[in-house]
Amino acid sequence: MYNENRCHTGKECGPRGGKFGRHHHGRFAHHAHEMLGKGFRRVPANIEETDENYIIHLFAPALEKEFLKVVTKDDVLSIAYTPNEERDATQKFSRREYSNGAFERAFALNGKVLTESISAKYADGILKVTLPKNPETNVPAKDIAVN
Repeated sequence: MYNENRCHTGKECGPRGGKFGRHHHGRFAHHAHEMLGKGFRRVPANIEETDENYIIHLFAPALEKEFLKVVTKDDVLSIAYTPNEERDATQKFSRREYSNGAFERAFALNGKVLTESISAKYADGILKVTLPKNPETNVPAKDIAVN
């Protein structure tokens, strides 16, 4: 699985292509840049792979579950958070070192996931999205003899 974000150098981070193949860097990178300019924040994600699933662990503490949105469309998984602006406007901080502000992440699925069986759970500051592998497109690795 590979997502829309790039390193600060402007080059891809992590393994080339990943399990879900390449994504549309230009469109997603441009969209991510626009969101960051509008007060969106970058939230880190780990992607775990098991024999049956891909599991996204998104680190996003202090969120209210009702403002989280997880959607698949056009073989892309989008995770977004838009906090309650009324509540945020009434909070006064003498010091603030972290934010529970808006964010959005997108992950290209490239046919590798059974989208109708995706599940999500938010607990202890981690959003865990389980993406069952599509057995038709997830072929196990095969060793090839070198002669």
